[in-house]
Amino acid sequence: MKPARYAAVLMLLVTSAMASADPFVGKWVLNPGRSKYPLGTCPRRMVIEMQSAGQGIHYRSETIYSDGITAHSEYTANYGGRQVLVVGDRGLLLPVSLKRPDSHTVIASYMRGLQVVATSRRVVSRDGKRMTIMTVAKDPSGKNVTYIGAYEKAR
Repeated sequence: MKPARYAAVLMLLVTSAMASADPFVGKWVLNPGRSKYPLGTCPRRMVIEMQSAGQGIHYRSETIYSDGITAHSEYTANYGGRQVLVVGDRGLLLPVSLKRPDSHTVIASYMRGLQVVATSRRVVSRDGKRMTIMTVAKDPSGKNVTYIGAYEKAR
C-alpha cells in the first residue's frame, strides 16, 4: 500500500473511532432515587437515547410522569450553538442550541423568542456510566427552579 493511501486509511480509522467514542452516545435511564426535582415533579421513568449525527447528536427522549402522562421529544443538533427545532408528540417545542465546552459536557439552551428560558448542563462521568443533567428554568412567577436528573447508561 502506498504511504499516502496508508495515511488516509489510518486517518479514516482514527476519525471513525473518535466519533464512536462520544460518551453521550447510547441509551440513558433516569434513576429517580438519585435525582433531585421539586416535590412531585420527578418523572416516574425517563429514557434518553443519543446517536452521533455529523458534528453533533440526535436526541430522543420518552418520559412517563407520576400521573401517567407520557411525553416524547426529539431533535438533531450540532454543537456549534445554532438553534434547531425540537419536535414533541404534541407538536413543536422550544428550540434548543448546543455547545460542548469539553468532551464530557454539553450545554443546552432553550429559547423563547430571543430569551433563554432554560439551560441544561449535561455531564457524563469519566467512566462513561453516569450522566447528570442539571436544568435551571424559570417557573411561572419568574423564579429560577433547578432540576437534577441522575441517569445510568443502559447501553
